Amino acid sequence: MPERNSRDKPSAREVHGGLPGAPEVSGVSGVPGMTGPPGADETDAERRRRRARFLRELAEARELRDRVQPRRAKAARLRHAMRMRTFRW
Repeated sequence: MPERNSRDKPSAREVHGGLPGAPEVSGVSGVPGMTGPPGADETDAERRRRRARFLRELAEARELRDRVQPRRAKAARLRHAMRMRTFRW
């Protein structure tokens, strides 16, 4: 983290409430779009869309991790193959 020149001058993170250029987050517990208690006014379709988006992002993050850490990905594949070979139906 870069040092500040003056103790009186706030950093960009303190001014903007997060990372510079990050969108403002409003709602309950920092979740955008939620204004009430969890589960209130949320339809099944909205929940499924959020879940699908989360699962897509999770798969993308796993693919990225596998690309940048090929040794770990190979070890995970080998462990999975061993588990499948030793699994009894």
